[in-house]
Amino acid sequence: MPHAVIVAHGQPSDPKPAEAALRDFAGRVGAASPGVTVHSATLSAPKRLETVLDGLPADTVIYPLFMAKGWFVTDVLPKRLGSRSAEILDPLGVDPALPALVADALLSEMQRLGWVPQQTDLVLAAHGSGRSRNPAEVARDFAGALAERLSFASIRLGFVEQEPSITDAARGAGVQALCLPFFACQGGHALEDVPMALSDARYTGRVLPVLGDLPPVPPHIGSRLTRHFAARA
Repeated sequence: MPHAVIVAHGQPSDPKPAEAALRDFAGRVGAASPGVTVHSATLSAPKRLETVLDGLPADTVIYPLFMAKGWFVTDVLPKRLGSRSAEILDPLGVDPALPALVADALLSEMQRLGWVPQQTDLVLAAHGSGRSRNPAEVARDFAGALAERLSFASIRLGFVEQEPSITDAARGAGVQALCLPFFACQGGHALEDVPMALSDARYTGRVLPVLGDLPPVPPHIGSRLTRHFAARA
């Protein structure tokens, strides 16, 4: 049976809750990938990734639960693998199917609320980076792809670590607004920084789960893993 390991950053100051959350996420992915055993490991839990991989075959694949193909995916993760031959797939945030998947989830939420996109503001709350342009470019590309699929009243992109800030992006959004935290996992930014920024903006709309926790995302990752191993056969 093929094996996959979902890898996320985790929480360095307190690794255990993030490990437990990722283990639950991996269970949801595994339920949608029959024939694939799905494991999990955060980079913040000391030696967790190495311990998991040491018990798995060489043809195990790594699924990075990250929003950009940045430093953690291209530098930290390969170094942590060492001489192990596990294959690293592209991360969630650059999956070409993601904009359509999220657009459907947003449309479903608006229909539940009795809203239409043309009268709804969308706030995308992303991480950004003061060191690399890549995370912001991924978020901007995603915002553009969403705009091609849904005609929102406005799409407002803001960042935790660069300008424009989430506060600036959310300021002036109407009551009929959705905020989508553009994060793969629930963590400190989504739990603390985003709510604080929205409060500073006097945002009165609704806040969705982080992108990685939207209902269609774990099953999609499961299907992707199944297809990947089928193509190997």
